[in-house]
Order: sequence, then structure tokens, then C-alpha cells
Amino acid sequence: MSISRVYRLLRLITLLQGRKSYSPEELARELEVSRRTVFRDLNMLEMAHIPYYYDSQAGGYRISKHFFLPPINLTLSEALAVLLLTGRTRGAKNLPLLSQGARAAVKVESALPAPVRRHVGSIIDRLTVALGPVSRHAGLDDLFDRLAGAIAERRACRMAYISFHERKQIVTTVRPLRLVFFAQAWYLIAYSSAHKEVRTFKLARVKSLSVTARTFPDVDGEAALEDYFGDAWRMIPEGRLYKVHLHFSRMVAGNVAEVQWHRSQRVEWNDDGSAEFFATVDGLGEIAWWIMGYGDQVEVISPAPLRKRLADTAGRVVGLYRTEGT
Repeated sequence: MSISRVYRLLRLITLLQGRKSYSPEELARELEVSRRTVFRDLNMLEMAHIPYYYDSQAGGYRISKHFFLPPINLTLSEALAVLLLTGRTRGAKNLPLLSQGARAAVKVESALPAPVRRHVGSIIDRLTVALGPVSRHAGLDDLFDRLAGAIAERRACRMAYISFHERKQIVTTVRPLRLVFFAQAWYLIAYSSAHKEVRTFKLARVKSLSVTARTFPDVDGEAALEDYFGDAWRMIPEGRLYKVHLHFSRMVAGNVAEVQWHRSQRVEWNDDGSAEFFATVDGLGEIAWWIMGYGDQVEVISPAPLRKRLADTAGRVVGLYRTEGT
């Protein structure tokens, strides 16, 4: 595409974004081209998914006012935060929404005044937000967009899903309620007709999805995230509360205490620098794996079922590494 046509298309977009509607003849005069060329350029906008329309009352073409956001006046700190969180997040390359954020960061940076852009650039090159290991999300942008639209329009979806818990592919109709990025992956929170309850589905395990025309009432729209996960250690409540007491050695106590792992947690320090950790959690499965990550630097004091679970798991781990005859 020639530079002159790129400039003309940008000029066309600018005209159609204005308050005035333009007829084909008016556009031809403004752009200094033929009426036929105007229609070719309009077709190019359509191919680029820029939603222009013909306003029959005004007798001219316009671009939907909701397509482009109006200019936003950002402070230096706000611009720095936006660019850092959207454009410099390590591990976000293939994550739905965050990958689009990287493209948005380029637009924000280009719109900044030159002195601000230079100053921000000198800082941003030395800042990085690292997400840590994340699940594979390549190719999920379309699925994410369709689910986001279904949530907004409250439309039921028919979904095929690989369930690790049930060890098979299931098919269910869901009422999508919320999308949440948790720890390493995007998840859908939805009411599942097959399970007769609200469930959490990992987007990477959705094999197929069709958005139906059937809508559902917005009775769950205002529910907080905690209402879905309850007192689960992370995401999966098991239906029974346990009061957990853990003893952490001095070596790891500080690292444990400085993180808010659970909304109910409480830490008490001992004179030797070790710490007692208390929390009330729904289910033992998730917290058991977390405890195992601290190896011999943590001891389960209570409850007894959790202590036994860790002992059994530790025994199996020893069995994996036991050399015959020793």
C-alpha cells in the first residue's frame, strides 16, 4: 500500500470520527479523489473491521462513536503505570487481554508528548513485571472474546471441556458469570447444568464453545469473587472447613509471613524466629500441596487428617527414591 493511500485512509478515519456526517461527494472533495475511490477506501475500512455506518437522517457516513476511545489526559505516573502493566509484563505475550494490552501500550506511548515519552522511556526500560510460569494460552483470544461477550449479554453457552477431575471430556450448558486470571491461567466461573452448581473451568481445556441465543437473568452479576471460591485455599472448595495450624522454621518463616496467602490467616512469632501459621480453609487438597513445597521447614500441628495426609505423601515420596537394599 502506498504512503499516499495510507495518509488518505488516516484522513478518512479522522473525518468519519468527527461530529459531522459526510456524504460520498463530500468525502471525495475533502480527500481530493473520485467518488469511486471513496467507496474503495470505505471497503478497506470494512476489511479492517472499523465500524463505519451510513446515517440516513444526516445523509452521510460516520464511524461508531464507541469504537475509538476519546483522548485521555494521563499524568506522568499514570502513563508509566499503564505502559509497565500492559507493555512490559513478562510472560503475557500469549495471554488473552494482556497480549492486547501490549498493543495498547504502543498506542499510549506514541500519543505522549515527546518530552514525557523520552522520560518515560528512560524509566520503563529498567522496569519489568514478571508473572512467573503461566499456562499455555496460544490461540485462546477468540474463545476469550466470545465468553466475554456472552457474559455481557448473559447468554448461555454449550461447551465441550476436558475435565481432569472427572478424567474425561464432558459436554455441558453453562451460564458464564465471570472470567478471572488466577495464579497461572485464565478461568471461567459458570453455572454448569451438568453439575447443577457453579464450577470453575480452565480456558485452555475448553475444546469447543458455542454461544446460544438463550439468555439468563443477571441474579449472579454482583457476586464477589470470594462468593465463588468461599474459604478454599485457592480455587476449589471441598465443602468442609478445617482449622489449620502450621509451624514454620526460622529459615522460611519471614517469607511465609510477608505474603497474604488466605483471607483468614494469622501469624504468631516465636522467640527463636520461627512462626505459627493459622488459617481456616475449606478443604485440605490445595493447602496440602502448598505445604509440601516447604519440605522439612514446616510441620503440620493440626488438624490430624492434614497431618496424616502429609505423612502418607512423604512416605510415598521416600518410596520413589529408596534404593533397593538400603
